[in-house]
Amino acid sequence: MSRREGSLEDPQADSSISPLPHLEAKIHQTHSLARLLTKYAEQLLQEYVQHQGDPFGLPGFSPPRLPVAGLSAPAPGHAGLPAAERLQLDAGALSALPPLLDVVRRHQAELNPRALRLLRRLEDAARQARALGAAVEAVLAALGAETRGPRPEPAVAAAAAAATDAGVFPAKVLGLRVCGLYREWVSRTEGDLGQLVPGGPA
Repeated sequence: MSRREGSLEDPQADSSISPLPHLEAKIHQTHSLARLLTKYAEQLLQEYVQHQGDPFGLPGFSPPRLPVAGLSAPAPGHAGLPAAERLQLDAGALSALPPLLDVVRRHQAELNPRALRLLRRLEDAARQARALGAAVEAVLAALGAETRGPRPEPAVAAAAAAATDAGVFPAKVLGLRVCGLYREWVSRTEGDLGQLVPGGPA
């Protein structure tokens, strides 16, 4: 092992090495991912609405805000919390989203089997939520903050699947709610990380 390799494995061997650049790079990379996924989440929501038929997509249609098992929208006071606590909430929400998105995708596969792009977007969203959640957890670890364990996916998925059994319309509304929550939490994560990016908003 070269001397340079040794200094990388043992930062204490060289007092000039600072973890700050590594942390800043990790935050910037995760923020860029969140910003990209915010755009994808908006596209997913629009695509979902297009395939649900009336009254979805009609001007003035206001669907009931059904509760979603294991997940709620960001609280009004979210922005006022400490940075680490906000990121912990972001990571928790992102970990709850994949099983919910999987349930929505399975239901849409039955209702709209030819909507291949929508099904692909839902599958991608579940994978992307996991990736962003893992990246946020890595940022928390680099900040020295505690991370929360993953939520029990089977329990969340079972609760969501039970909701879809109530009928086609409630299942469509649940899907709309899940897609909306995905957009909200990815956007919220982007904003929270943006406050940590050097030169970002205070």
